Order: sequence, then C-alpha cells, then structure tokens
Amino acid sequence: MGVMEPAMLDPARSRRDDFVEPDWRRLPGYRDVTRQEWESSTWQLAHSVKNVRQLKEALGSNLPDSLAADIERDQESFATMPLLVPPHMLNTMDERNLRDDPVRRYMLPAHSDRASEWPTHPRAARDSLHERDMWAVEGLTHRYPRKVLVELLATCPQYCGHCTRMDLVGHSTAQFVKYRFAVRERERRQAMLDHIRSSTEIRDVLVSGGDLANVPIVRLEEFVAELLDMPHVRDIRLASKSLVALPQHFLQRDVLEGLGRLAKKARARGVGLAVHTHANHACQITPLVGRAANALLDLGFRDVRNQAVLLRGVNATTDDQLDLCLALLDRASITPYYAYLCDMVPNAEHWRTALWEAQEIQAGIMGHLPGYATPRLVCDVPFLGKLWVHQVAEYDRELGISRWRANDWAAGHAPEGFAEYYDPIHTLPESGQAWWRVEAA
Repeated sequence: MGVMEPAMLDPARSRRDDFVEPDWRRLPGYRDVTRQEWESSTWQLAHSVKNVRQLKEALGSNLPDSLAADIERDQESFATMPLLVPPHMLNTMDERNLRDDPVRRYMLPAHSDRASEWPTHPRAARDSLHERDMWAVEGLTHRYPRKVLVELLATCPQYCGHCTRMDLVGHSTAQFVKYRFAVRERERRQAMLDHIRSSTEIRDVLVSGGDLANVPIVRLEEFVAELLDMPHVRDIRLASKSLVALPQHFLQRDVLEGLGRLAKKARARGVGLAVHTHANHACQITPLVGRAANALLDLGFRDVRNQAVLLRGVNATTDDQLDLCLALLDRASITPYYAYLCDMVPNAEHWRTALWEAQEIQAGIMGHLPGYATPRLVCDVPFLGKLWVHQVAEYDRELGISRWRANDWAAGHAPEGFAEYYDPIHTLPESGQAWWRVEAA
C-alpha cells in the first residue's frame, strides 16, 4: 500500500486519482500494525499520543530532537490544551517535514510557533465567547433566540491547540487550571432537556462538547431521542471533530445502529438531523473519513457539514480554502459550511488572522464553488454570535479594532448597540502596535 503524497489539489477540477489512506506502516511506531487494528477505534484510542515520549515512539527519527524539545517546552509554558493525538491524525502529517506540516501546527504546537511579543491579545479571554455567561443551566448556552448549544461533556478523543472551549475542555495544563462541571452528568443532562422542553421557542439544538465520540452511543441515543420527542424542535446538529480525527468511531456497528435509529426517527418526524465536523486542511480528508461520512448519509442524515477555523500557517490562504472545500466535497461528500476567524483565547495570536485577510479570502473563493458549498467566513463576535466578515459596521485597520452592530435580540449584551473584535497586534502597522503597547501597559 502506497503513501499518499501531500500534493495540493487543483482548484479548477476535482481529484480522485491516487486517493488512498496514508500508509501508517511508514511510521516506526506503527510498522507492525494490521489493517484490522488500524481501523479499530479501540486500538486508536489505546495508542493515542499523550506526551512527547509517546510522540517520539510513534514518529521515530522523523521527529527531530529540536522539534520534540520545542513541543515539550510549549506544553510547559504556553499550551492551553494537553497533548492527545490519535494515530489516525498523526498519519495525516508529513513526517518528512513536521516543522512546517499544517496539521502538526495546530495539533502539536511548538514554543517557537507562538508570537514572540504578543502571544496573547490584551483583550483575549479564557471563555472568549462568554458562553458560560449565557448558560440557562450548566452546560446549555442559550445565546440565540431560537437555538441552543448543549455541551454534553468536557472531553475529546483529541485536543486542538486553538480550542475555543479551552477553559472547560480537557485536563488542566501547566499554565491553565480548567473549569469543571459542578452538577453530576445525569442531572445536568436532565436539566438541559427540561429547559429545552419548557422553552418552546427553541427549534434548533446543537449537541456538542467536548466531542460526542466520547459519549457512549446508548447515552447519546437516549438524549437525542428525547429531543426528537419535543414537537417544537425541528433541527438537531451533532458536532464531532472525530468524524475527521477518529473516523473509526463512526464505523463501529453499535454506533451506526444507534445513529441509524435516530436518523429513522428524525425522518419520521420531519426533523433535520445533521452532523457537523471540523477539518482544517485537505490532507485530513482520507478514505476512512469518506467512508464514515457517507455511512452517515446512507443512514438518512440530512447532511454532513464542515466548520473550519482560519489558522495562519494551516489554511489561511485562498488556495488552502479551495483545496479543503474540494477535498470535502469530492472525497467525503461533506458540505463546506463555515470558516471561523480563530477565537481570541490565550496564546492564539500566531494562529489568528486579521479581519481584512479573511475578507480577501472570502472574496477569493467566490465563484469557484457551488453556492451551497461556498463556506461563509464568519467572526464569532462575543455575545453577538456569528457574523459574516463583510457585515462589520466599522473597522479601524490601523488599530485592528472592528465594531459589529448588535441584532435586536443581542442588544442587552451590547449597551451601545455594538460589540468589538480585535485583529492580532503583530498584523498592524507600527503605529497601531505602538498604540497597543501603551494600552496594554
């Protein structure tokens, strides 16, 4: 079995040639792993990388000592998320040049990757979207009038360095002690169901975490089935990055059977049931991801959609975004949906892009894709929610301050009718950087 070369997709045409699963046996730690083992979610979870020592065992001499030390130093001084990377995700990296690999950049951050003067923006926050401030009950964010976010749990099978819920998700790191749910899991789930049942204006429920792959399928099926029994709930979205990072989970018989029953019930009730996943680079769309996504569609899910995050050094160019969209569509039947500006969490400045850069990327991808598959580049403005990058009301590019007009329902969180968002300081002209030095002092 050959190794899939990390070639760029041609934006002018779809590519299905030489589309094979990267050969995991090229990596020293997986040299003797059988296909049966590789396609087992149990095996993947048991062999996930949790520290630099295990990373060295998996990658062998492909991991330079300097990069290993750089990653370890980052864990000690900057990391907002602990290391946890399934073998499947490691296998999408280019082991010949890990330093510059796009997936490595956000799954295995290195100390030298971080912005030197401004690793954290002065206006950054651990809960940057203030989701906890809008909890109706613990773990249920009721930010929008007709839709809610349910955080069923606070763990994932893999952790991304830019995680917007870094304040809650994952184990504590050397620098950050995480918030922990205070209410017991079963009681929390029941309180969330009770709130949704009694709030008949809610029609759209996003079930997330953490990651749903860490919820036993029996528990997930019970929860979603109760949502389907509520006549005012018309759309349910299940959010899981693991469709891309651990597709083996979605190919298990018990998982497919449970999800199949939910899809059947949703169709009988006329409810839209979809899965939202999170791929950031075209190289992550492998045949196993395609098999898992198409299995969900075959069960009767309305759609499988992708929500990317715009990350410098990973996917922050027009070509990168087009390559990702074409790979999603042609290789996995996944609909490109959103590309978010990276949220303003601590130590994320080296990933974040300026608003004007996102506007240029949005303009650059227009016309290359069908309208339904052209992702909207959005800024998740604190308290105001997702707004298209061209919806900005005022924008001072010298200081990198953008102002966004609040909708009627969000006016209570924006007393002056506006909320602000901020470009990374290192992208500003020197005059703007000087202003922020004074402001921060």
